[in-house]
Amino acid sequence: MQDVIIIGCGIVGAAAAFELAKYQVRVTVLEKENDVANGTTKANSAILHAGYDPLPGSLMARLNVRGVALAKKLCQKLDVPYRACGSLVLAFSPEECATLETLKARGEANGVPGLEILSGEEVRRREPNLSEKVLAALYAPTAAICSPWEYCLALAETAVRNGAELHLETEVTGIEKAGGLWLVHTNRGDFSARYLINAAGVCADAVHDMAAPHEFSIRPSRGEYYLLDKAEGRRVGCTVFQCPNQDGKGVLVSPTVHGNLIVGPNACPVVGEDTSTTAEGLAFVREKALKSVPSVAFGQSIRNFAGVRAHAAETSDFILQEKDGFVDAAGICSPGLSAAPAIAEYLVELLKNAGLTLEEKPDFFCQRRRVRFKELSPAQRAELVQENPAYGRVICRCETVTEGEILDALHGPIPPRSVDAVKRRVNAGMGRCQGGFCGPRVVEILARELGLWPEQIQQDKNGTWLLCGETKGGSAYV
Repeated sequence: MQDVIIIGCGIVGAAAAFELAKYQVRVTVLEKENDVANGTTKANSAILHAGYDPLPGSLMARLNVRGVALAKKLCQKLDVPYRACGSLVLAFSPEECATLETLKARGEANGVPGLEILSGEEVRRREPNLSEKVLAALYAPTAAICSPWEYCLALAETAVRNGAELHLETEVTGIEKAGGLWLVHTNRGDFSARYLINAAGVCADAVHDMAAPHEFSIRPSRGEYYLLDKAEGRRVGCTVFQCPNQDGKGVLVSPTVHGNLIVGPNACPVVGEDTSTTAEGLAFVREKALKSVPSVAFGQSIRNFAGVRAHAAETSDFILQEKDGFVDAAGICSPGLSAAPAIAEYLVELLKNAGLTLEEKPDFFCQRRRVRFKELSPAQRAELVQENPAYGRVICRCETVTEGEILDALHGPIPPRSVDAVKRRVNAGMGRCQGGFCGPRVVEILARELGLWPEQIQQDKNGTWLLCGETKGGSAYV
């Protein structure tokens, strides 16, 4: 029996596990996919928003500003790629200039520091590739970018290192209250706990309805993106938004922490977790992006992808509530990534008020470092290779990722189980060829280290098989 079960290990579930792991509390995390961060968290804009967009007084406003400040410290402690690049909201008309004033006043009410409205000339001096039609812009210096999947992984790994249990490929099928405990039925057996946290993303309404009367519905919204090669990575130096509208924060153009350029998203209602990309959606993204930055070279696109956001039908705010020891963390759309550590604090406070005893661990370990071979000096590389020759075997040429780094991930607290899980940990396959060279070698390493046949290795989620068997006589002829 556990004290707390967390359902879902996206950024909010991982942050909640991290926060609870600071205390003498038995925590179990149940995740239906074969890896953490395998839903909305891995497929978003990777922006840590400053906090000028949410309405003052809302949970979003309060937790966004607190969360983005915590994120900066956490990324430093846990060795997560992070860059304080700032953001701009562009205005193309007098009406949108008035919107900038509204956003600035809203941000100041929310406690966002350093907001400033720049003229068209001033903003183009800062970002010379912006459109000549830009009349003004709101500058937010506290906005940042990060690696969202590694942020989630770092939080989850730290929780596991501090005693939390993580069960992957464990899908919740039912919930009931029995003998004063919550009994959670899954495809891998039953789990029990005094308290539950529902952090199931686009499935949060379904999970809630297993435990309590229906209160809210999640309306998934798909956002489609372009990821451009590093040749475009310096097209802009900060995150560039357009004025928000009925479609959300609009299409952005932003650098990434890995040196690429990301463009998107649109907003399209979908059923379930439909992450397909469409010609119409991508055409919309391209058209809107070129309005902000006319020189973006979309011929440098190396990947298109989509993510699904979990909007609540009944409210535009986060749903964070507790009843009878069951806690909902639902409707966590943007700025969910920004607010995640503050959401976790809020959830833990709800549990405390519900009766959970919180005694701090004297030996809580909050540190993480990983080898990034490409960032080392020649002398450091030579020393590392001498200690372990696996670091001298480059597997991913585009990103200079070595076998030693992949082995580190495989021997870590949450080992990868798929090719894309390796990519999320060490960047192998994130370059221009998108795994065309390193993919087979990653499959080989996974099969060897996990004791599996290559046919058992998947690209990403369960069911994404890569191989069905040997052909042309098989390995005897190689």
